[in-house]
Amino acid sequence: MRLPVVFILLTVMIDAMGVGLIIPVMPDLIREVTGGDLANAALWGGVLTTVFAVMQFLFGPVIGNLSDRFGRRPVLLISLVVMAADYVVMAVAGSMWLLLLGRIVGGITSATQATASAYMADISDPDKKAQNFGLVGAAFGLGFVIGPLLGGLLGEWGTRAPFWAAAALAGANAVLGYFVLRETVTDAIRRPFDCRRANPFGAFKSLGELPGLGRLFAVFFLYQVAFFVYPAVWAYYGQARFGWNAGMIGLSLGLFGIMMAVVQGGLIRLILARLGERGTVIYGLVFDVFAFGALAFVTSGTVALILTPLAALGAVITPALQGIMSKAVGAKRQGELQGALTSIGAIAMIVSPVVMTGVFAQYTRAEADIFFPGAPFLLSLALIFVALVVFLAPRRSPVAA
Repeated sequence: MRLPVVFILLTVMIDAMGVGLIIPVMPDLIREVTGGDLANAALWGGVLTTVFAVMQFLFGPVIGNLSDRFGRRPVLLISLVVMAADYVVMAVAGSMWLLLLGRIVGGITSATQATASAYMADISDPDKKAQNFGLVGAAFGLGFVIGPLLGGLLGEWGTRAPFWAAAALAGANAVLGYFVLRETVTDAIRRPFDCRRANPFGAFKSLGELPGLGRLFAVFFLYQVAFFVYPAVWAYYGQARFGWNAGMIGLSLGLFGIMMAVVQGGLIRLILARLGERGTVIYGLVFDVFAFGALAFVTSGTVALILTPLAALGAVITPALQGIMSKAVGAKRQGELQGALTSIGAIAMIVSPVVMTGVFAQYTRAEADIFFPGAPFLLSLALIFVALVVFLAPRRSPVAA
């Protein structure tokens, strides 16, 4: 594999590792800083994730459009350097306000995944785009494997250790990219930076005018809201339902990430070849209906560990949707499209953590009438069902799949 592609995949993997590294320690870190209980920590965790997502929403199209104008290389390298500095700040933060500031900066710099996807679109043949987006998803899955596992282990050394590790990884990857990453934005596809399109609302309006994309944006949004139940409540759910510690939470997320990497790095090629991009999306949505239902009601930690990697078998939806949409826009607008998708994902991250942690807190408080930690997964099931209905509804102007 060419070194620039390796760097892109490492960038996405480290993005996922950076998030996964800190998930196992977030409940303890927030309680350490605030002195509250687990339900209160879950609410603060939702606030931190939401602030992170607001920044992604606002800056996703900006980063994507900047990469269309100035190139993928400078955007990726600068973001990685700032990301490394941000993790250092969080490693020494002694108050919720400093953690909040860290999440603000982190939300801006994490928009690199949109630029990484745009880079993959630049170098991919039209019929290979979905497969290569699957590689990006697989890299994210690998990061999700390594991150929580490493975070759980490092958590034994204290709640701050994972942040130092994330800073080191981001800095090292920036150094690698400086030496190996070549630019893919040439004068033939470079376009001027336009403030009207370098914001989420302008990007949605411009891209939404393309036939069929508006409905696909809606499906993408509903899926993302449902999927974010994992980073939003998994650590709190594991503690409340099964009494898991940071190490076990990291292990469970690692199992999920391993299967995500297998599915998006390998199995998706077989599924796409047999079902096509549209059929792959339908398969993924139907599978997730059953997966979220199972996780909502499971009461055995052992069974949950078995179900966790199986749940990732539905992780083909995002690359298949990206493949459909990427083929519907021109080469000059790949960065704009990926930036818009980043903003849609960010809106989902704004909505999902607040809603999911709120539902979790409602059903796990000491005074709750019903103790039901799996309630957020039941909500995710309903959202996936709605996404399936929207995707299958008759279309006047379909985008070719």
